[in-house]
Amino acid sequence: MSDIKVLIADDHHLMVDGIKSLLDDVEGLEIVGVANDGEETMVFVSRKPVDVILLDLQMPKMNGFQVAEQIKKKYPAIRILVLTMYDKPGFIRELLESGVDGYVLKNTGKEELVEGIKTVNNGEKFFSKEVSGIFYDSFRKEKDENTFLTTREIEIIKLIAQELTSQEIADKLFLSHFTVDTHRRNIINKLGVKNTAGLIRYAYENGYFDLQN
Repeated sequence: MSDIKVLIADDHHLMVDGIKSLLDDVEGLEIVGVANDGEETMVFVSRKPVDVILLDLQMPKMNGFQVAEQIKKKYPAIRILVLTMYDKPGFIRELLESGVDGYVLKNTGKEELVEGIKTVNNGEKFFSKEVSGIFYDSFRKEKDENTFLTTREIEIIKLIAQELTSQEIADKLFLSHFTVDTHRRNIINKLGVKNTAGLIRYAYENGYFDLQN
């Protein structure tokens, strides 16, 4: 059986060096390259075979969400294991929707990281123990009356209220422009309003957020 070909997509050189040192001696894995931004990632996979991408979320040119969407559209056989410091449930949910195969925090150990790579390479989903705990707790604490608008939707409404464009919101939340527009349409449909002004007025009047926060 051939080695699992791993691409590291991360713009932090110290982190890349640390990952490489962790994985260099692992039997069955081969680090085939490093990409320091989203565009480099897309170019690399177009030219060389890759089995698993270790993907950071915050990268220049194309962020991790945008890269994940493009990879899953163009190269569905490539597995994506997100390796990030972001531990918010909203990030995890967004990435699940974009089709990533796993999610691991950067404070993970070698054993868990290797397990994650091998698991997603086998076509299975993988979430580190810490991520699974965060995700479980967020669901357990949510109550039906508080989920008419999701946390992500309320977050987007706040940014719309600050007069940010869809692209500016996408950049701030590490989402694609398409994802933000989809959220905007869903929010308007949920609230039964006609436009952005109605959206903000309804949410404010019904106590979904404090515009000062």
